[in-house]
Amino acid sequence: MNVNAALRTADAVDTPEPDSAAGSSQTVRAQVRLRELIVGGELQPGVRIPELSLVERLGVSRTPVRAALLRLQEEGLLELLPGGGFAVREFSETDIYDAIEVRGTLEGLAARLAAERGAPAVVLAEAKDCLDHIDELLAHATFGDEAIAAYTLHNGRFHQLLAALSGSDVIVRQIERAISLPFASPNVVGGAGVRARDSFVIAQGQHRAVIEAIEQREGARAEGVMREHARIARDNLRVAMASHQGLQALPGQALIRRSPRRAANRR
Repeated sequence: MNVNAALRTADAVDTPEPDSAAGSSQTVRAQVRLRELIVGGELQPGVRIPELSLVERLGVSRTPVRAALLRLQEEGLLELLPGGGFAVREFSETDIYDAIEVRGTLEGLAARLAAERGAPAVVLAEAKDCLDHIDELLAHATFGDEAIAAYTLHNGRFHQLLAALSGSDVIVRQIERAISLPFASPNVVGGAGVRARDSFVIAQGQHRAVIEAIEQREGARAEGVMREHARIARDNLRVAMASHQGLQALPGQALIRRSPRRAANRR
């Protein structure tokens, strides 16, 4: 993949390219809005989704609504009911941790391929620029909501660029699919203030380490760093799920099926 193609691949993670079929833009808008309803808890797990009410609610015709439902089923947010139609999936804690493990595995593969195949210098430079911005944020002793928001912006972009560095459209698509589940995102924050900052400092060290490994063409090392990096997301998720406040702030928390023991402990 050449430099321009790599950059287009990275940008495509942010904005899905429209299909050639007519009405694809409506499908994308319906998909985005429907995902927001699901993650926000406005559509409850296990309950059949009424297509006709979605047509009115989303302001599009039935065809893009059906297409959006199929895409979200492919992402794993919906399940097909035996009698027809779709319902929002419910996820166990094991499902969530497995989703993060899948993301870590795919990002490890992306990093290894980037190291083995050689990464475009311009994309590496953009990834380093993201890390420079994160360094500036972490240089401050205080770390409030505004700093966390800025961190998630640059961190999310870094992970998109890392996928593009692989030079593989297949890997980019699979990583995009893996992080479409809200709790598998690399931007899960566990705690706030000093705790959040400490977690980000560790993650930032791994960011720098994987870029160094890619530049030095150390594929195995690059892969290992990103596999270990996913552990931070799992740890952050455990912290978030351990408190009522953290759980309420977690995107998609309405989809999580709590174990009976944990639920009892939280009352």
